[in-house]
Formats: sequence, structure tokens, C-alpha cells
Amino acid sequence: VPDGSSVDISRVIRFNYADEVYLDIAYDAYHEWSQSPKYKGIFEPSPFVLTSDDGLEDCGQSYIQKTTAALTKKQLPWTRLPSVDAVKRLYPVLTGRLGGPQYCGHHNHQAGWADASKAITHLRDNCIELGVSFICGRLGTVVGFDTDSNGIIQCVRNLAGSTIKGDHFVLAAGAWSSSIAPTYNSTLSTAQVIAYMRLTDSEMVEYKNLPIVINFSIGWFNFPPHPDTKMLKMAIHGYGYTRAPSTSERALMRSDVSSPPLHPPRERPDFVPVDGESRLREGLREILPELADRPFEKVALCWYTDTPTGDFIMDYHPDYRNLFLAGGGSGHAFKFLPVLGKYTILGLKRQLSPKLASKWSFKTEYKGRQGVFEGDGSRGGPAKRELSSEERAKL
Repeated sequence: VPDGSSVDISRVIRFNYADEVYLDIAYDAYHEWSQSPKYKGIFEPSPFVLTSDDGLEDCGQSYIQKTTAALTKKQLPWTRLPSVDAVKRLYPVLTGRLGGPQYCGHHNHQAGWADASKAITHLRDNCIELGVSFICGRLGTVVGFDTDSNGIIQCVRNLAGSTIKGDHFVLAAGAWSSSIAPTYNSTLSTAQVIAYMRLTDSEMVEYKNLPIVINFSIGWFNFPPHPDTKMLKMAIHGYGYTRAPSTSERALMRSDVSSPPLHPPRERPDFVPVDGESRLREGLREILPELADRPFEKVALCWYTDTPTGDFIMDYHPDYRNLFLAGGGSGHAFKFLPVLGKYTILGLKRQLSPKLASKWSFKTEYKGRQGVFEGDGSRGGPAKRELSSEERAKL
């Protein structure tokens, strides 16, 4: 699915988390990415720099402080970056201002990025070898369920007008999940902006040591140059944009929540809102001002499935006794790919630890409440907004 967040050239792999649960699981996943032969040619090591310039003295109670405290408690590596000069001494390729006098941050060499498209292709091929069948196109686009009087799903209805029967169902449709089954305001599909800039051969050499940099204050981050495509990718990890469904989608899905287009195009549309592109350029100017005014090769929207706390959901749906939800990635789930299957199976068997079962439970208490999507504290930049009708028409 071109609009799917995993159909892309790169995803950050890190274990720098303020939440100890995710730190532990992310560290296990990082070990798999970096050590397992199956990810050779998919995972690339790279330094990871997390920064902030939000004016909080000593970073206050910011996400950075909580993250470094969690790393220290687990005796995992990190190095403080107390100033812009300290960063530039380590990474002279960063030519921008990077931040002001209240700058703070840290870096970690145990990190990197994964070629997302290669990883998903590898996973798909493994599934096919194990006998998994994929139903694609209109036949594979689920628009609803048929249930019996006890709330047990008998079959799913698809866009082609036919049905697929089953005994057990797993809903892991990413940003489309919220429109397929009611989530009681416990998930929200939001679009984030990304951009790609083509580099010359000489620039690929010039920027080969570019680290992954995430500016916590504005939500901007970049990747090192992608060797296969010669692209420099950057994105915003912010509060994003919502998209109201079209009239036909409302009628078909019986849902009025934010979602990506039901009919995905063959390629991602070369479009982001004007204010989103401005933020991408502002962030690039902070680290590589010499590239900030160059045209982008392409821009696009990346769809998240946010939850109010940034926690995943791995639980049975309260309305459907045989429907298991695996989602709520909140913009940070891909890095867990090597170990997510293990936890999904534990959830299906109701064998998650009490702590994880509670953390990843399906929560209904958010129904009807406003302003609940505060996240895990890692987002930056302006508040989310709804895409205009003109903007929606370009998707």
C-alpha cells in the first residue's frame, strides 16, 4: 500500500526511550537489527543525536532528560552534548546553527536506520514461504464485518462486495484500522510530512557521515544519505494533520473518523501542505543551510496511528469477541519489527505480562473526550490541524 508508513526507504532504529518498557523492547529489537544475518543489507548503523532548544533550564522535565535517566538506569550508553560547539566537534558535517544558548542533547552510536521497503519485502517473502496467502486490491480491502447475535464475527466484507469467512480475525491495518472497527477515541490517524532531496555523487561522499538528528523542539529529523536512491530524507515527528473521510467513504465504512484515502493510489502523491513544507525547510536550514533552498525531489505524507499516550494496542476488541487488535504504532512501532510478532502472539494467547497487558489494553474511557491525544512527550511543533478540502483533493 503506497500510503502505508512502512513503504519507504528508511526508518530510525534506536532504543533511546524515556519509557523503560519500550527501552527494553527496543534494545532487544536493536540487537536483532544489528546482529541477525537476516537484516544484513537492510539495517545500517548510524549515530543518533537527540537535541532540544526549548528553553528549559538543564532540559527540565523534558523528554531528553527522562530518556537519559532511563538509559543511565539500564546502564546503556549515551553521551551528553552540552552545546552546539560540542556537536560540531563530533559532527563537522553539520554546518547550521543547530540551536541557541539553551541547546541541550545527547548522542548514541548504538543506533541506525533500516530500509523499510526491503524489510517489509523480506517479511512478506518469509510469510509466503510459510504458507500465508495475501488477498490484495478490492478483494483485500475490508470495509466491515458481519457478526452473529453474540458479537462474534462470521466474515469480513470487502470493497468488491464479497465476504471472507473465518474463525479468528486480527486487525493490523495501521492508519486504516480506526475506520474499520470503532476504537472509542483510543486511536487517531494523523499524517506527517516527509521530503526527499536528490544528492550528487560528490554530495553522497560529502554527507556520508551525516548522523540521524532529531530536534525534539520542532519535531524535525533526518536520515543519512540513502545509498541506493541517493536521497537525503527528512521528516516531521509532530502532531500532524487529520483527514475527514469523503461522503462516499462515510457511507461505505459507516465511520466519520480521520483516515487515509480508502482507495490508495499506485504511488504516494507528491504533496504536503504548504506549512508542512515550510517546517521541513526550516529544520533543514538548522543543520544544513547550504541545502535548505534546493527543490525537493519529492514530498509525501506518512500516516501514523496515534494513541492518547503513545502506547501500542494489543488486545481483543470489546465489541467483537474474536477480533484482536494489533496497532496504535504512534509513529514509533517500525523499529520493533524483529520482535513485534512475539508480542502479538502473546497477546493473541492472552499471555502478555500483567504490565504489558495493562499498558497495551484497548481503552474505552477516551470516548467523547476532547484533547486526549497528548502522546508520550516526544512530539514537537504546532498543534495538529484538519486538512482543507483543497488539500484533501490532492491525496
